[in-house]
Amino acid sequence: MAGDAENTVRRFWDIQNDGDYTRLVELFAKDAVLEDPMFGTFKGREAIAEFMAKMNQEMGGRGIHFTLVELAGDDHTSWARWIAHTPEGEREGVGIYRVKDGQMTYYRDYMHPPKKD
Repeated sequence: MAGDAENTVRRFWDIQNDGDYTRLVELFAKDAVLEDPMFGTFKGREAIAEFMAKMNQEMGGRGIHFTLVELAGDDHTSWARWIAHTPEGEREGVGIYRVKDGQMTYYRDYMHPPKKD
């Protein structure tokens, strides 16, 4: 049975798939930390909100979208394996998430370089 962290991250993916990253901000705790390997570290909901607004421009403007491959978690931690579909090719990656009281307190992505055709 899925725990609180897995359920929260599943909501994250459902919202992300709609393409409006700013809607994700509500899932983050006020003092959350988000570490993105391409754009850096964002501390606090306000900084995360600014990053998500930038993601709307970056992802939408470049036609990048994600496919969730696998998701698992318990009440406190979760992980997701995903594929980013980019103009340069597909990138496989993994996100790790820490959740408390239904809000993400930590989120970090790791990814492989794009696959060459």
